[in-house]
Amino acid sequence: MFAQIGEIPPTLDPVLRDKLSRLSFPTLGHYLEEGFADAGMRRIVGAERIIGTAFTVRTTATDSTMLHHAAGLLEPGHVLVVDTGGDLRHAPLGEVVAAQTAIRGAAGAIVDGCVTDTEEIAQIGLTVHARGTSMLTTKLHGIDAGGVNLPVSCGSATVHPGDVVLADANGVLFVPVAVLEALVDVALADDAEEPDLVRELREGARLGDLTGASDTVARLLALTEPQ
Repeated sequence: MFAQIGEIPPTLDPVLRDKLSRLSFPTLGHYLEEGFADAGMRRIVGAERIIGTAFTVRTTATDSTMLHHAAGLLEPGHVLVVDTGGDLRHAPLGEVVAAQTAIRGAAGAIVDGCVTDTEEIAQIGLTVHARGTSMLTTKLHGIDAGGVNLPVSCGSATVHPGDVVLADANGVLFVPVAVLEALVDVALADDAEEPDLVRELREGARLGDLTGASDTVARLLALTEPQ
């Protein structure tokens, strides 16, 4: 037996979710280095931001049996995260899987590979991030491989069941809950300061002076001056 089935992760705490709903996701890029999907992952369908909990699935290149099983186990607030094992030809997610995902109340889907039926998925209203689209679909081969709610790779990032998934037009981020709980208030404070920073720039201030970067450059230059 090579297939693995893990426990269904809990959904996001409402207080943390509310804070994340007010956050500009790229602000987290000032503090974190890990968990960001690579630039090949992009929003294929929809216009909504995704905030939810990772419900992970690993498929094989041609077989979506595990995905069909997993789609019926999703709970409201989960984000379906699919690891295709690096396959970029077959689309495991199309209209029917997207419909089940939306009906179960999932917050969105992230597929490290291709998807299909994008026009139909748009009508369903599910937001989907992926690497591209394909008319070649997976089949129900029933291969004894892959699994549900186990650690996966998505967008070159490691994702554990229960990680927080944040996605918008800029990209996708997977973060452990504890990390976000420690960081979200600081990030929200940064967001609150940005309008004043932009106002000062419009009034003629220089960015390097406001952030201290220009002082740092001056110190670096002084180190290279002859003594």
